[in-house]
Amino acid sequence: MPSSNIKGQGLAKTNSTIPVSIKDLLEAGAHFGHQKQRWNPKMKRFIFEERSGIYIIDLAKTMQQIRIALDVVAQVVERHQSILFVGTKKQAKDVIKECAERSGEFYVSERWLGGMLTNLPTIRQSVKTLERIEKQIAAGGEGFTKKEMTLLNKEREKLDRNLSGIRAMRKPPGLLVVVDPSKEHIAVAEAKKLGIPVMALVDTNCDPDPIDYVIACNDDALKSIKLIVQALSDAVIDKKGELSIAIGKEEKAPMKSEKIEKKESEEEKE
Repeated sequence: MPSSNIKGQGLAKTNSTIPVSIKDLLEAGAHFGHQKQRWNPKMKRFIFEERSGIYIIDLAKTMQQIRIALDVVAQVVERHQSILFVGTKKQAKDVIKECAERSGEFYVSERWLGGMLTNLPTIRQSVKTLERIEKQIAAGGEGFTKKEMTLLNKEREKLDRNLSGIRAMRKPPGLLVVVDPSKEHIAVAEAKKLGIPVMALVDTNCDPDPIDYVIACNDDALKSIKLIVQALSDAVIDKKGELSIAIGKEEKAPMKSEKIEKKESEEEKE
């Protein structure tokens, strides 16, 4: 379970520099919240001001939250846990898919199927069904009529569309990263039920309380979503690179016993 200080308030140690600036956030329109009548009062502490009937998000706080988020993502990777990116709204789906794939993590970008986390064994059965259908189609559909093959292809397309991002996910992830927790409330609820930490891009119309790591921002603008989600996926890639280098050094470094044997051998030659 996440520690008690994780509600976007800070961690003991965070990255001193981040690849996102306030200027970047401004240019991406990350500061634009919703109209006054659509706000959630619980987001008040993340709002800078109201301008022409629209709430403006405090980007200084957003910067702090991004810094924390990048550190958390790195910690999850360091623990060799997976991350599940979730974003099914039109503005988010392509970004979620692209960033998750490039960082080697899981994603849901089309539709959240109930039980994707809380009933994972059933989801795994659906994945096996998809794999079986793919084998049947690859074999030329031997024994199937033309109509049956058409139905098989439709079923394959449906299953692949909904499951392609989690086909290899055999256990719950170590972190859920969500774009718009109001829309993805079922995913958030399932994660909370299992004690999986939730990180989310949260707009002024959302309830931040269920979110462990809040990133207050415009979760409707493509540029805003891409800027932040890409920074998170870059943090995954960077940490995996660091771990890979560290493992390589360990493999190349001689064991302690090897060093002793080498020293003894040199002494014998003398």
